[in-house]
Amino acid sequence: MIAKLQCVVLDCTDVGELSRFYQSLLGGVVNRPDPRWSLGEGWATLHTDGGFVLAFQRTEDYRPPRWPDSAHPQQFHLDLAVEDLDRAQEDVLDRGGTLLDEGDGKRSWRIFADPAGHPFCLVRD
Repeated sequence: MIAKLQCVVLDCTDVGELSRFYQSLLGGVVNRPDPRWSLGEGWATLHTDGGFVLAFQRTEDYRPPRWPDSAHPQQFHLDLAVEDLDRAQEDVLDRGGTLLDEGDGKRSWRIFADPAGHPFCLVRD
């Protein structure tokens, strides 16, 4: 094991609306202060009572999925918490992942794709 699941991130056009929707279903606190994320107009979180975190990311050209139409597939990405970004990056690449965006070396996350092309982030814990 090289990481632990930090949260699941859903793309959407209105992060406030979607976070409140899931809050109405799951309970919890929208945008609870948490040093792992910067909150803003384009990002919201929902800390559920069970400890699970959902995050919501604004995407300007969002196209909602149409089940089961594969031309409009389901959209989300995983944030995986790691202690050491460099070591975790090596492990991900060794296991068949692809580095998509290493950033500027100052931020606390890097973006990868799994072997099927789904994006996910390694985030410094």
